[in-house]
Amino acid sequence: MRSMLFVPADDEKKLGKGASIGADALILDLEDAVSLSRKAAARPLAAQYITEMRPRAGRPLIYVRINALDTNLWEEDVAAVVGSGPDGVMLPKARSGADVHTLSIALNMAEERAGLQAGSTRIVAIITETPVSMLQLNTYVGSSSRLEGLTWGAEDLAAAVGARTNREADNRTWTSPYRLARDLCLFTAAAANAQPLDTVYVNFRDDEGLRNECREAVRDGFTGKMAIHPNQVAVINEVFTPTAEEIAFSEEIIGVFADNPDAGVVAIRGNMIDRAHAARAE
Repeated sequence: MRSMLFVPADDEKKLGKGASIGADALILDLEDAVSLSRKAAARPLAAQYITEMRPRAGRPLIYVRINALDTNLWEEDVAAVVGSGPDGVMLPKARSGADVHTLSIALNMAEERAGLQAGSTRIVAIITETPVSMLQLNTYVGSSSRLEGLTWGAEDLAAAVGARTNREADNRTWTSPYRLARDLCLFTAAAANAQPLDTVYVNFRDDEGLRNECREAVRDGFTGKMAIHPNQVAVINEVFTPTAEEIAFSEEIIGVFADNPDAGVVAIRGNMIDRAHAARAE
């Protein structure tokens, strides 16, 4: 998944446009985008949308962001939407791998009740929104075979620690605590064999800033990014798609090592390339 676009689960107009935007995945949001008074109405709308979209060819993947596990809302979210067969669930404000495990067990039971294949509902967890999670990121490793991706969030974390801002004066560069959260999310995802997904860029009118942040994310190892506005999707997809030149060079590296299986290091285009470069090329 290169792009994951948030869509309020109670907004039928935005849901109707979601599939045509070009995002690799839609996140039907039952959490922050939906007021408490609208949550009960949003659940059946999300379930109906998933049911209608599932048979369509070429559709985006569909995830549902449920409410956090420290609320009394998430179990109703799971019960309402899993039977319609979403591709996955996004877990916000995770506190540790134990939350992922708890959600996985709930998904097991919901899938069984709905007659769905066990394990078919994947999990993407937001692992930096609570300070306690930052202190035990290692617990996400091995927390569930359903764990497909890990991502990070700066807004809720900033609120939790009482930060006045999470960006430098240029309104683009992360301040030190949030660079740490970003970096640790990347390492944790790699350790958990999960897709590392970069957080949202909240200034949806700043295309240049979004592009720069996408480029930095690709450079560092992230494989996708979340979006809060449809206009961000095209930029994200473009930057997270390897160029023809990058693909050709990767194929060249793989080919040279295939032709020289006993080599530890080879020279390609004037560069010394070792097995780590080959793994990256693959």
